[in-house]
Amino acid sequence: MPITPAIFPELINAIETVIKQNADAVTELDQAIGDGDHVFNLQRGLQALQTASTEISQLDWPAAWQKIGMVLMASVGGASGSLYATLFISLSKNSLNKNLDCQTFAESFALAIDAVKQRGKSDVGEKTMLDVLVPVAESLNSAAQANQDLAMTLNQICQVAEAGVENTRNLLATKGRASFLGERSLGHIDAGAKTAQLMIAAIVSVLSKQL
Repeated sequence: MPITPAIFPELINAIETVIKQNADAVTELDQAIGDGDHVFNLQRGLQALQTASTEISQLDWPAAWQKIGMVLMASVGGASGSLYATLFISLSKNSLNKNLDCQTFAESFALAIDAVKQRGKSDVGEKTMLDVLVPVAESLNSAAQANQDLAMTLNQICQVAEAGVENTRNLLATKGRASFLGERSLGHIDAGAKTAQLMIAAIVSVLSKQL
């Protein structure tokens, strides 16, 4: 059975829950090298998506992703708002009029990550959420090309996301407020990478129940 946006309310509930459960820990990470408002901004966007969840659940995926992007653009402050909005709007654009199987989703997601890179003028290795999202995109693409079992793929991207978060600990920040700290940013996990990993884990948890 194909997975449709009807699952969105369950997805957003799972994401909201995991961010709430980890809010204090992530805020500590953000206060160490950032502005300290990352979780607040993210939760504001999640609440807006919660309000729109019924409408989103009745759309097809490209329209749902477009709506998600527009909601995030309007509700989330800070850099993460524009970056996540770019991700979903690009995902929508690149999946229009396509049969959304694993391969086309992986391709569309990879193009969306490229759009995020361009928007943030950043790339993997600069202590941002891209250190999670880029490896996840690469893992999805490899799995799709190998026609890998979906359960195995979901488990794999969770592991890749966790490794990406841990890798930020020893990276030098070159973007945002953390970049002003220079070498003092070393030894700290990036808050944006951590919340990206947490949200991916929540999504995987929900999707795994559908298999």
